Amino acid sequence: MSVQTSRSDSLAESEVFHILGNDRRRAIVQLLAQETGQVDVSDVATEIATNESDSSSVPNNLYKSVYVSLQQTHLPQLEEDAVIEYDSEAKTIEPGANFEDVLTYTDGHSTDRSKSLQLHLVISVLGLSVIALSGIQLPLLSALDPVLSSVIVLLVIAASSLYRLLS
Repeated sequence: MSVQTSRSDSLAESEVFHILGNDRRRAIVQLLAQETGQVDVSDVATEIATNESDSSSVPNNLYKSVYVSLQQTHLPQLEEDAVIEYDSEAKTIEPGANFEDVLTYTDGHSTDRSKSLQLHLVISVLGLSVIALSGIQLPLLSALDPVLSSVIVLLVIAASSLYRLLS
């Protein structure tokens, strides 16, 4: 695998899953989502160490361990994948070009996907209702052919899915 120095293309889903597969990288993304602008690496390390600590006070050796792992492993990987922009001199991070791609896979940030699923559910229920009502001889709906109605509903769902896939 080659090392990339600056990445501008979007991340594949498998890359996003690899990034979010680590608790500390996931915590970095979630912390950046809560903040605006730059965040100090020491603040990120403190927050992660606090979450990993079993006691109310963070042991110094745990803080140092988290800080070093961020510096040596997690921040460089997130920067390589353009999820964050890391200023190694100022020891700050901020969201990068691919930050939103990763954020959409964290809890509470999947609104686009759930809106699409809700749309498909509504179309399906309306379509099935029209098909069912056409069989009970209501004046306006009895003129509809149930097979044609079924095909139209499936085409609308397929067109909606294709539109979401291409956009």
